[in-house]
Parts: sequence; C-alpha cells; structure tokens
Amino acid sequence: MAVLKSNVKKNTGKAITIKGGVVILLMVVAMVGYYYYLSNKDKQIKAEQVDMSVAQELISRNLSTNYPPTPKEVVRYYSDITRCFYNEEYTEEEFKQLVNKAYELYDRDLQVQNEYGQYLIELSKDIEYYKDNSIRIANYSVSASTDVDIFQDSGYDFARLYCTYTLVRGARRQPVEEVYLLRKDEDGHWRIYGWDLAENVNIEEPEE
Repeated sequence: MAVLKSNVKKNTGKAITIKGGVVILLMVVAMVGYYYYLSNKDKQIKAEQVDMSVAQELISRNLSTNYPPTPKEVVRYYSDITRCFYNEEYTEEEFKQLVNKAYELYDRDLQVQNEYGQYLIELSKDIEYYKDNSIRIANYSVSASTDVDIFQDSGYDFARLYCTYTLVRGARRQPVEEVYLLRKDEDGHWRIYGWDLAENVNIEEPEE
C-alpha cells in the first residue's frame, strides 16, 4: 500500500506540472494573439485614414458635435469644401454630401434666399464651368483672428472677415478677395449670412 501511495503522489505531481505548463502556454498564445490583433487593427485604422479622399475627410466631420467654434474656422471649413468642389474628384453621392455640409453652414435667411434644389443646380453649373476651363483654387488665406470685425446689429451678433482665394489657370494666377458676413444663431454657432467680392462691398459702421 505504501508503494502504491508513493506512486500516486508522483503521478499527481507530474499531472500538476504538466497542467501548469499547458496553462502558461495558453496564456502566452493568448497574449501573442491579442498583441497581433491590436497591431493589425492599428495598421488597418491607419490604412483607412490614409486611403480617405479629401472629400471623405470633409464629409466625415459631424457638425452636430464638432461645429467650427469661430467665424474664422467656419470660413476655413467652407473654403476647404469649396476647394474640394473645384479641385478634387468625388462621386455623385459624395458631391451631395459635400453640398449638405456647405448648406448647413448657411444662416437660415441665406438658406431661404438660396432654395436647396436651385442652389444645387447653380453650384453644379459653376463647378462645370471651372473644370471645363481648367480653373483651380490653388490656395486661400483667411483673415487673422485679430482682424475679424465683431459687431451687433438689430439685436444680432455679426462677424465680418476677409478671405483671399488664388485662382490658377495654366501659368496665370489671380487673387480674388471676398468679404464674408456671419451671424450667430440661437445655439451660439456662427452661420454664413452672405459674402461678396471685396471690391463690391462698401463697409459702413453700424449705427449706435
């Protein structure tokens, strides 16, 4: 009986040792597998980010949670969309999504003046003209924050600022300066109230 007991103890010890080794091996395999998953997931995310087109990057911005916080940033985002319209390639669906983003930046009064359907038609014609004549927007420059004119009129907060676009056609470069007027809505968001060529704008100080 003593010998039998001794053999049982030895076998149990081996079983415990083998079982512990298997557990450690499984843990190592699991850790390696998890690391491989994370590594490949990170590479996949980076690849997706790299593969995003200019249009897709602009469309991906959620204006409900990430609306441009200042008048300058509103005009900058709008100008990025404008450059995309005239310079980049995009699908018909992406075009409509870009139009929606631009239209969402408009003040409600400007939306009334530019009914969505008509706005879409006029914009399409304008883009077609630019592309048919090989005209591109090379770059743009928005007023410095210190040059943004903030004032009140008729109980509303307004912001006025300049943006200069450089149009390129072949070897010819032409700067075009525009004045943007924005109005703050009830949610505190600056919306585009209107714009025009700087040479057409006669700026008058608002009455006190």
